[in-house]
Amino acid sequence: MVRGDIGWGTEAMMVECEKRSLPYLFKIRQTTKVKRHIAEMFGRQDWVSAGGEWQGVSSELQLTGWSRKRRVVVLRRRVRESLAITAGPAGKGQRELFGTVEVLEAGTLYEHAVLVTPLEEAVLGIAQLYRDRAEAENVFDELKNQWGWAGFTTQDQRRCQILARIVALIYNWWSLFTRLAIPKRHTEATTSRPLLLHGIGRQTKHSNQTTLTITSNHAQAGPIRRALESVSHFLQRLAASAEQFTVDQRWRWLLRFIFRDWLGKRSSDPKRLPLIAIANCRI
Repeated sequence: MVRGDIGWGTEAMMVECEKRSLPYLFKIRQTTKVKRHIAEMFGRQDWVSAGGEWQGVSSELQLTGWSRKRRVVVLRRRVRESLAITAGPAGKGQRELFGTVEVLEAGTLYEHAVLVTPLEEAVLGIAQLYRDRAEAENVFDELKNQWGWAGFTTQDQRRCQILARIVALIYNWWSLFTRLAIPKRHTEATTSRPLLLHGIGRQTKHSNQTTLTITSNHAQAGPIRRALESVSHFLQRLAASAEQFTVDQRWRWLLRFIFRDWLGKRSSDPKRLPLIAIANCRI
């Protein structure tokens, strides 16, 4: 599925998706005809919950320049009057802050959004799919702004591809490692790098043994040490107990353990969950 904001909700983009039988979900601009369509929805009684304090209703719409009618989902959310009123004339202030705010039901203020899609899911599902778009974009924002995936100074496409893949590979490795140490949430590089990498190292030798001691100066040094020790113990236990597995099988169970919290919430299929022995290794 292709998801995009108003910059992508165009006839050309929708036609290309339809040619490829590719589902899409776009937000469309609130032009005069779209606002007129929103006004037509005011009197409908079948508004349903769309999550996040939004309500929604499904309908059909064909805008000027569209080749055919398409399904649209009109969303609205009540706005607190104290937030909607700004300096200057009331109507102008409302419009500047929210773009399109309508006054309904004896003074109730609503902000609106309109989505276009061929999907047949219920209104709640469509609204959640669009909200999830932002979560998917957060990864690319992190890659561009925190890992240097923001652009390249050469026009050599081959070298750009190689560098982009190296950055993506390093990002994937680091994300897996931090998820192993901090399993319940994704940590971005701006916080995880100083948390897990910043420390003072000292090498000592005694009795033909070399010891590397790393001292963290972070305020969370205690929890960091316990987390990294747990990671080390887990990997040692996995290596010792999975000798009969192939390399691919080891990676499969390791990844299932790393994402155990995510898998546990989204699947009741025991085949997708970690081995019992591994699941008992709590970090």
